[in-house]
Amino acid sequence: MSKIAMIKFAAAILVYILWCTSLNGQELNDVITSYNEGAKAVQTDVGASIAAFEKAVLLADKVGDPAADLKQKAMKVLPGLYVKLASKALSEKKPSTEIIKAARNATAAAEKYGSTTSKENAGKLLVQGYYLMGTEYFTKKEYDNALLAFDSLLQINPDYAAAIYNKALVYRAQNNSAAFEETIDSYLGKLEAGKDDERKKQASVLALEYFRAAGSQANQGNNLDEALGLLNKAAKYGDDKDLFYFFADVYNKQKNFNSGAEYAQKGLDLETGAAEAKAKYYFQLGLALSGKGQTAEACEAFKNSQFGAFTEASKAERKNLKCQ
Repeated sequence: MSKIAMIKFAAAILVYILWCTSLNGQELNDVITSYNEGAKAVQTDVGASIAAFEKAVLLADKVGDPAADLKQKAMKVLPGLYVKLASKALSEKKPSTEIIKAARNATAAAEKYGSTTSKENAGKLLVQGYYLMGTEYFTKKEYDNALLAFDSLLQINPDYAAAIYNKALVYRAQNNSAAFEETIDSYLGKLEAGKDDERKKQASVLALEYFRAAGSQANQGNNLDEALGLLNKAAKYGDDKDLFYFFADVYNKQKNFNSGAEYAQKGLDLETGAAEAKAKYYFQLGLALSGKGQTAEACEAFKNSQFGAFTEASKAERKNLKCQ
């Protein structure tokens, strides 16, 4: 190669190096600009801040080592910003779909940039998003969609008791007694003695009243074995005077007068109201005692049941027994 050619070649190499240096310097400036834009927008526009920091990370990958420090700083702050954006959607009562989307984005960012704390916080926000979605669907009586939302929540946090309780409410609304029983029992099993006594009482009353009503309905249809099964399910959740009345009624219809008398007396023991309130228990007690052949005691019971809706029936029973 001639001397002139060598000089030209060296000059070309120098120009290329200078061009690369200039280009690399410009890209580094772009990283700095994007990073500064992100930092400036943190307090005023979280979405814009995220976009700027994400851009800084992408540009830093092209620049390499000179931008490594800024890249690490951007990566460190991004997961928290995504969580902040999802939290903002929740606090501003955005639609549940928007909250869920933001929380999912926060989860993805936390995984991408390796932030355990942000992933946990994003998970909590995702749970709240699904909870809101489930309650919204329940309010609109879209029960299948409500169940899907609550199940999505429980996949994230299987111990989220409020979602289990709300699933029980859905099954009650659908009159799915088997699923209701299983779910309400699961909910009760999550509660802590002492700490959750009020919630336990609320759920127990809900279940008792549900199965008591179902048992009463079966009794009215003269499906006595079914009625007893349902009333026994109700009894799992506590003592109740009206439950005892229905037990007495069913047992008397089955001519199981010993049990009829037992439950009528249990109902009386819990009833603290006036004579009219006690009348229905005395009436069932009278039927049971009459069935057992204890006429004098039955007459006394029917005397005490001659109030309100039981007045005429009690008089008729006393007449049949030839009570004095």
